[in-house]
Amino acid sequence: MNIQEIVAGKVVEAIHRLYGQALQPEQITFNKTKPEFEGDITLLVFPLTKASKKSPEETANAIGDFLKEHLAEVAAFNVVKGFLNLVILDSYWVDYLAVANPNSQILIPNSETVMVEFSSPNTNKPLHLGHVRNNLLGMAVSNILKAAGKKVIRVNLVNDRGIHICKSMLAWQKWGNGETPESSGMKGDHLVGKYYVEYDKELKKEKAVHPNPPDGREVEHAGAPPLGELEGAVQEMLRKWESGDSETLALWKKMNGWVYDGFAKTYKELGVEFEKTYYESETYLLGKKIVDEGLSKGVFFKKEDGSIWIDLTKDGLDEKLLLRSDGTSVYMTQDLGTAVERMKEFNVNKMIYVVGNEQDYHFKVLFHIIKKLSAAGIIGSGSSSFGGSGDGGGFFHLSYGMVDLPSGKMKSREGTVVDADELMEDMVKNAMETTKELGKTEGMSTEEADALYKNIGMGALKYFILKVDAKKRMLFDPKESIDFNGNTGPFLQYTYARIKSILRKAEEFKSEKKPPTVILPSEKNIIRLLHDLPKAISEAAETYNPGHIANYTFDLAKAYNHFYHEVPILKAENSVEKSFRLKLSQKTAETIKLCLALLGINVSERM
Repeated sequence: MNIQEIVAGKVVEAIHRLYGQALQPEQITFNKTKPEFEGDITLLVFPLTKASKKSPEETANAIGDFLKEHLAEVAAFNVVKGFLNLVILDSYWVDYLAVANPNSQILIPNSETVMVEFSSPNTNKPLHLGHVRNNLLGMAVSNILKAAGKKVIRVNLVNDRGIHICKSMLAWQKWGNGETPESSGMKGDHLVGKYYVEYDKELKKEKAVHPNPPDGREVEHAGAPPLGELEGAVQEMLRKWESGDSETLALWKKMNGWVYDGFAKTYKELGVEFEKTYYESETYLLGKKIVDEGLSKGVFFKKEDGSIWIDLTKDGLDEKLLLRSDGTSVYMTQDLGTAVERMKEFNVNKMIYVVGNEQDYHFKVLFHIIKKLSAAGIIGSGSSSFGGSGDGGGFFHLSYGMVDLPSGKMKSREGTVVDADELMEDMVKNAMETTKELGKTEGMSTEEADALYKNIGMGALKYFILKVDAKKRMLFDPKESIDFNGNTGPFLQYTYARIKSILRKAEEFKSEKKPPTVILPSEKNIIRLLHDLPKAISEAAETYNPGHIANYTFDLAKAYNHFYHEVPILKAENSVEKSFRLKLSQKTAETIKLCLALLGINVSERM
């Protein structure tokens, strides 16, 4: 048990013995002690006055006296209004450090299975800056949930079909002259993206020449403007794909194959992996049967034109289309079907969708529909995840904001969006330039230096993005992210490397087993933070917020650097102090490495 659990158990006893009231340990709340007050943990007393029928100050003093008398770990206490600040004996912290093992403090595994869907790219263009935030969030949340004891299944849903895919295919067919990734030297996703852009350029030219297509070709629906030659051709290609035309399918498979090869390289650089990848071409027909059942049980209704809808106006939403009048499905239908299939396949307890905030409304609607289908008994058998609370029971939308760049800092080669590959290349290049300027690669081999540049550049990118609350729109400044001071990835990586350097210098030192009797405030501060690692992991997992881990790691690194500058380690006055401070340094390095790994960030042993 940690110190909060120990104290909570004794506070429950105090309330019973002092006031004759029964409480549970979960009802006891602790805050972080404010730096201006003496103490290691702070008990929030206000909620306990219902049991004591006394003022907060009187209740706090009575509990403090009880703890001082009956709990060996409590050295002293002070009361500030309704807060009881407890000073914990140095011996508790010394004993804790002796047995602390950051890698064993991963929380106890449980039976809950969580699926995290992220990335979800289109196969008509390479990944961009928005995808970078999506992928980093998805991986970090997955890592943190695993650390919190969950069984995690990472999945990707690739949008590999539809009109936007056909645009790239048509453009390559018309103007590609057989160009391939091998002949062009381009990554496959970049090559296909090039032809998606080419289609748009040619379409604009066509519209400039023929703003009103003269031949009145077939239109998608009544009232739509007539299609031009290119638009008509791409619609025809889509119809051929849907009808299974062999030539169209062969082109589709070839170009998508190029894209998948390109994606694989980007994912590898980002450190992204999936247990399973779903493809829209295989899932877009899912959900039709569910909609039919929902219609028969009155969850949905049919309009005069034959289209099927759900009325969510009583839930503060609107009417939502589920099947078009011609029987074709929409994204909502596909998402319903995919959700049910995943639940059946993996018996998932929780489903997290990492998707940008422009889809907030879509997921509100999806979760409401799932709740109504579950209540009607149409879905949910064999899984406890369906129905439930306002997020759709076992479903959660991890919504994130856009990422902006300072004007002129980085521009895509295509001049539109910031390409993920280009961004990563530039980050590693910036890391190399900054590191060389600071002289941090002296004595390193070329291979060591190159690995260091990559670790720093990618660490800077990942940390800068993940430290920000996902819900917030953010400004990513490449230069600021590579600063070796402040709340940045390189600062944390450098702190780790600094500690490893100290430990290497002390390799010949024979450690003392005798513990110190008194520790310094800066030493205790570090141990308190090490002690809080499970709490930081738990909070990050409960809120799906990697920022908790980022900020915790920054606080730990700050505390260590303060200690490093104030207290001699290798030149400590005696072997007991030196042994203790080296042990403290070792555990700090292990914890920093573990936390950065949860964020997908690698460390270097030397910097």
